[in-house]
Order: sequence, then C-alpha cells, then structure tokens
Amino acid sequence: MRRLWKNGKSSYKAVTLNNEMELVGALEHVDNSNIGQDAGIIANIESVGVNITSDSKDFFKRCDAVIDFSFAGAVIENITNASQNNCAYVLGTTGLEEEQVVQIKELSKKIPIMSAANMSIGVNITLHYAELLAQSLDEEYDIEVHEMHHKDKLDSPSGTALALGKALAKGRKANLEEKTIKPRWGIQQARKKGDIGFSTQRGGDVIGDHVVTFAGNGERVEIGHKASNRDIFANGALKALLWLNSKSAGHYNMKDVLGLS
Repeated sequence: MRRLWKNGKSSYKAVTLNNEMELVGALEHVDNSNIGQDAGIIANIESVGVNITSDSKDFFKRCDAVIDFSFAGAVIENITNASQNNCAYVLGTTGLEEEQVVQIKELSKKIPIMSAANMSIGVNITLHYAELLAQSLDEEYDIEVHEMHHKDKLDSPSGTALALGKALAKGRKANLEEKTIKPRWGIQQARKKGDIGFSTQRGGDVIGDHVVTFAGNGERVEIGHKASNRDIFANGALKALLWLNSKSAGHYNMKDVLGLS
C-alpha cells in the first residue's frame, strides 16, 4: 500500500524503512528551507526520490494515507483535502481549539481519522493507567501534573499534559475545567479538595517529560513518562497508520489502536 508522512526527519526515515509502506510525498510549509530537497537526504538516509513540496493539492492526490505533525492552523485545510481524496488520516498535531476538534469529528464521517495528543505507545499506556489510578485514589489524594519540554515549544501546558488532565478528570468523574489549577504565581489561597494542578517548564532540548503525582497524607503515588528520542512518536504513528488502514470512516484514538478502549 502507498503511504506518506509529512513533517519531520524521524517521520520520513520511519516510513522509508518500513517494508509495509511506501513514501510517496512529503509536505512542508512554503517557507520551509527543505522545500525541493529529497526527503531521504533530509532524514539522513539514502535518496528516496521524493522531494519535499509545499503544493498541498498535488500532495494529497498522490496519497492513500497521511500522518500529520504540522501546526494547528493548517489542520482543517489539510484534513479537508484528505477527505476529498479519500485519504486515511493520522493526526498528531497539538494546540487545537475546540471548534477545530468539532470540525475534525465532522470530517471523520467521510474518512477514518485517528487523532492523539501524543503518538508514543508508552505515553498512551500512561494515560490509561492514570485514569485507573484516579478512579482508585479518591480526593484525599491531591493530583499534580508536571511537564517539561524543550525551550522552543510554544503551547503550554503541552497537549499530553492536558490529555493526562482529561484522563484524570474522567477517572474522578469530574469536570476538568472546573477542577484545574493553573500557574500559582501570585495566588495566595489553599488548594480546594479534588483540584488538579498543572505545572510547566521549558528549557534546553528536553523532548518531553510528564509526571502525575497523587499526593496523600504520608505517601505519594507517581506515574510518568520520559522521552529520550523522537523515534517513539514515529513508531507509534506508524502503528496507528497500519491499524487505521483497515478501518471505515470514523474518529479514533490511540486507546482504540492499542486495544484499551
């Protein structure tokens, strides 16, 4: 089957080296310095005969499926193009607005779409068990979500931290928006029972660290995930793509892919 991957050296490499896929296109923003270059060379492997393009119309015509790690502002246009060309879609872009999520679900009536804030298999296992822990540890245990990423990451908290928050709130049957404690600078009040706190750090080249702490009287329970390279995101996305290939139109997530639903 034909496949393509967009955006990222690890992505190009992972698809090229997978025997079940063929890289047929690579799409980047028009201002990207790699436009016109061979995707294989950019990925530090041999030439694959696929030049990186900014022509989205031509790009989507060539594809059976797409993996998208681009920016939030381009997502709806990209998925619309994919739906017009009957392309299955794996979406790993974060920072989406609620209106965009609604539009994505509507477009999933035409094509299969798998979306996740984080494609890492380990992160999604962490999300699953964070929800189960939140079910088991009642509000006597205060919940804190901490994340750290590289200095160039713009959205804060990270999409994965917010996904953890949603999983924790689901486990507690709570409304996350009502329970969220945002940065505490200047706040002079005690936390409320059942609140979920978030803290963020940015610096260096940290790929992504996430830790959830359940702090009770006399003990703490922690569950977390630390990424040491970006291949984990590519590997998870490939797993999702192969799983999605046999699915009908619909909106899926990594719990579906991993059999945790």
